[in-house]
Amino acid sequence: MNAIADCTVPEKILLAAFQLEQQGQSPFSAEALVVAAWQKFPRTFGLKGYSDQYPDSNKVLTSIMGEKGLTRRGWLAKEGQKLYSVTREGRDAVRSLKAGEEMTAPAAPPAIKLTRDQEKFLLGLLNSSAVEKYQQGLKLELTFADACRFWGISEGLRGEALDDRIDHVREELVDLRRLVGDKGVDLSSGRHIGPEDLGLIQEVDEYLTERFGRHLTLLRARADR
Repeated sequence: MNAIADCTVPEKILLAAFQLEQQGQSPFSAEALVVAAWQKFPRTFGLKGYSDQYPDSNKVLTSIMGEKGLTRRGWLAKEGQKLYSVTREGRDAVRSLKAGEEMTAPAAPPAIKLTRDQEKFLLGLLNSSAVEKYQQGLKLELTFADACRFWGISEGLRGEALDDRIDHVREELVDLRRLVGDKGVDLSSGRHIGPEDLGLIQEVDEYLTERFGRHLTLLRARADR
């Protein structure tokens, strides 16, 4: 029995993803994975009637996402917009395949649950005017008032109190990133939060810090007067 030839579609995609990483592509794009899977297994991932000439991207993309996709199985981690990397579980699965062992799906990890306060904090940031304007490409329209609402501060805060509040927001974000991990978490409302959501919040925080650094410096300085 040829274990590789008898692989399932997701397993073949995983092997192609692992090959990309061995070639130094990490993270790799969804498009690169489509081509790699087709080149490695043209009969499986070739376009019907033209399997030797063109890949069928849908066969690969639909096996990456979805409830039974490689990201849900924990074999691939999403690193950004259409960017992926092979996880430790994925590499273990590849070793099992190459050793000719029977593949078994990794046991599902315990479901991660956020507390009510954590959900409220996270949604407050994601639904803030600062994040909305940033996502819509309206960076120039961001005001210091947007930044204050994002950090939960007021212009009446001074010195250490101001820094403590902003540091608290960032510390909470670090904890949430650790909890959410590569696979994300489902909120009580059913909304799925992934690492890209936390990455967006961090981008906004960094942008606001740079954009309104002078405002923050002035507020800190008032404490010494």
